[in-house]
Amino acid sequence: MKNKRLLAGPYLFWSASFVVIPLLVIVYYAFTSDEGTFTFSNLAQITTPENLKALGMSILLSFLSTAICLILAYPLAMILSQNKVSQTSFIVLIFILPMWMNFLLRTLAWQTLLEKNGVINSVLSFLHLSALEIINTPYAIILGMVYNFLPFMVLPIYNVLIKIDSNVINAARDLGANPVQTFCKVIFPLSIPGVISGITMVFVPALTTFVISDLLGGGKILLIGNVIEQSFKQNSNWHVGSGLSLVLMVFIIASMALVAKYDNEDGGATF
Repeated sequence: MKNKRLLAGPYLFWSASFVVIPLLVIVYYAFTSDEGTFTFSNLAQITTPENLKALGMSILLSFLSTAICLILAYPLAMILSQNKVSQTSFIVLIFILPMWMNFLLRTLAWQTLLEKNGVINSVLSFLHLSALEIINTPYAIILGMVYNFLPFMVLPIYNVLIKIDSNVINAARDLGANPVQTFCKVIFPLSIPGVISGITMVFVPALTTFVISDLLGGGKILLIGNVIEQSFKQNSNWHVGSGLSLVLMVFIIASMALVAKYDNEDGGATF
C-alpha cells in the first residue's frame, strides 16, 4: 500500500502544480480587484455588449462546427467500423496524423490556402474561375475548427461502434427491423456515449479557441477566447481575464456532467 502511494506521488504533484494551483489563481483573480478587495465586477464583465457579442459568436460558431463535425464523423465512423478497419490501419492513421502536427502549423497552413493570393485562389485564377473569398470571415473560422477538431469526433464514435456486438444488430434484423429502424433503435442509442464524448471534445476547445479566429478571422471577428487573451496580454488585466475564464468554466463543467451521465462502459442503452 505504501509503495502504491509513493507511485501516485508524482501524479499528485503534477495535478496540484498544473491543475489545482492554476485554477485557484484564476479564482483568486476573478473575485478580487486591483486593490485586492473582494468583488463580482470581473464576472459581471461578461454582460457588457462587446463581451456578450463575442460570447454569442463563440457559442454560435462552436455549435455549427460541432454539428458539422458530427454530420461528417458519424457516417465515416460507421463505414470504418462496418468494414472492420483495425485501430492500427492506415486509414485510421490518416485521421490521427493531423493531431500529431502542431495546432498552430495546421491553422497557418489553412491561412496560406485561403488567403486572397493563396494556393486555392491561384489555382482558381489559373482555371479562370471566381476567387474564393472566405478568409477573414466566420466561414473560414468554422472551416478551421472543423479541420482541427474533426478527429476528436471521429475516434470516440468509432471506438464505441466497433464494440457493438454484431449479434445485437442481426437480432434486430431477424425481428423484422429495417435498416432505418435498426439504426434508430439499436445502433444510435448504443453509440450515444461516443457521440457525447465527441461533442464535448469538439465543443469545448472550439468555444475557447482564439488562435483559429486570429489567423483565419484576421482579428476582425472577436470570439470570447480572443477577449480573454487580450485581457491577459494586451490589457494586462488578469482580473477581468480570470473572471471571463471562470464564466467559460461553467460550459466545461456542464459538458463534463453530460459525459459523466451518458459515457459508460456498457456503450449506452437502447430505447
